[in-house]
Order: sequence, then C-alpha cells, then structure tokens
Amino acid sequence: MKLALLRHGITDWNLEKRVQGRIDRPLSETGRQQLTKLRLPQTYLAYRWYCSPLLRARQSAELLGLSDIAIEPALIEMSWGHWEGEILKPLRKKLGDVMRDNESRGLDFCPPGGESPRQVQARLKSWLTKIAAGGNDSAAVAHKGIIRCIYSLSSGWDMRGESPVDFAWNAIHQFELADDGELLQSYQSIPMIEST
Repeated sequence: MKLALLRHGITDWNLEKRVQGRIDRPLSETGRQQLTKLRLPQTYLAYRWYCSPLLRARQSAELLGLSDIAIEPALIEMSWGHWEGEILKPLRKKLGDVMRDNESRGLDFCPPGGESPRQVQARLKSWLTKIAAGGNDSAAVAHKGIIRCIYSLSSGWDMRGESPVDFAWNAIHQFELADDGELLQSYQSIPMIEST
C-alpha cells in the first residue's frame, strides 16, 4: 500500500532558518499564501489522512481542504531540546568539534535534551504497523524531520552526510508499505498541482 507525506507550509522561523522542533509556531503569511495556490492531485483525496498535532501542520491540512483527518502524536516533529529556536550555522560555529562529532553520528545524532532520528523512527514504526493493518493507502501532513526519518527507513540511508535525495519540500513524498508496516525500498517525489 502507499504512504504519502507532505511537509507543512512555511513559518516565520523557517524563513529565519531557526530550528523549530516541537515549538508550536503558526504558518507565516507567506506559508499561507503558498498553500492556497496548491492542490493535491485527485488520487490523494481518497487516502486516509493523518496530521501532526503541531499547529503549522494542522493549519496546512486545513488550507489544503483536508477535513476528515486524524491527529497522530507519532508524527510530531523531532525534539531538538535545548537547540530549539537556534540557527544552525552560528550554532555549528559556536560548538565546533562537539557539533561535528554529534552530526557525524547520523541516526544517533541527538541535541541536548532532545531526541535522535533513531528514536523518532522507533515511534514511527508503531504508527506504520497500525496504518498497514488498516489496509488503506494513507497520507499525512508532517515535518521535514519525519519525512527524512521515513526516507531513511525506506532506503537504508544512515543519515550520515548529505541525503541521497534532494527533497522538494513543496511536493508529495510517496513511499510503499508492506502488509506488516515495513517500508519497502521505494520513493517518489510527486508535484502538487498549482492553482491558476
């Protein structure tokens, strides 16, 4: 069965390049305007839809016209702990080797007081098993960190170095699920439809 993931629209912190993590920021005016110009391809309207509990994801779902949507706690963004609100470039400069060593751990990278991608994957696996048991093609409005973690489970990428895929964050990220909830090695980026 298919699993389609869509990243939420832009917030003011996205524009400032701040780490949001669990900080519950609303969409920016730019983000709202961009989403009102996009539509989902018809096929995806028949999917079973889920959404992160964070405001930016819920607002995105609403702007896309998704009404029958289940809030799913497992889809909340990765916690960046004490680094939430920081801008990565100056933080990397300030922390130097400590940050480089942490980032080189890939799936086990963990901000102080936060969670690692491996921990995010552990909570996502139970959700994947649940939706696979339902037997329906499913979709979710989620976050960059969640999409990257799902891609890692699908592809075997250990999250060291640059991603093998240049993700288009305004596209649909489609994966394939086995009946037991395991992700198959399959990924497609599908453009949204631009409204005229």
